[in-house]
This record gives sequence, C-alpha cells and structure tokens, in this order.
Amino acid sequence: MTHKSTWTLILFLILGCLAGVIFTELLSSVTALSFLTKTAELSWQPKADFNLIKYDLFIQVKLNLISMITIAAAFWLHRKL
Repeated sequence: MTHKSTWTLILFLILGCLAGVIFTELLSSVTALSFLTKTAELSWQPKADFNLIKYDLFIQVKLNLISMITIAAAFWLHRKL
C-alpha cells in the first residue's frame, strides 16, 4: 500500500464513521430499527503522574451496527477505486 493510498483509506474511514453517526441520528426515532442504533461504548482512560510529566487521556468509542456497516462500505469503496 502506497503512502497516498494510506491517507485516502484513512479519509474514507473517517467519512464512513461520520456517515454512520448521521444515519444513526436519522434512524434513532424509528422504533422498528432500534437494533441498528443500539450503541456499545468502549472506553480507555490511561493516567500517569511522574512528577515531571502528568497526563490524563480519555478515549471513548461508540459503535453500533450502522457505524460498522458504513465503515465496511467505506473500506469497500476504497478498494474499488
């Protein structure tokens, strides 16, 4: 995979994530499709205090079926280009 291809893949995946968020918001009011919008949260919070350097980082990822489908579609579109 070339350098340019790596950046386009990252762009496609970010756009896929954003599309998943938009579709989730649009479909969240439809009760028949609630299984698509049910979210699982993954979080990681590393902390350290070394007297010289102190850091506190919080990373949270919210995944649902729509997000996974749009990320897979973005990857598939990238492979087709």
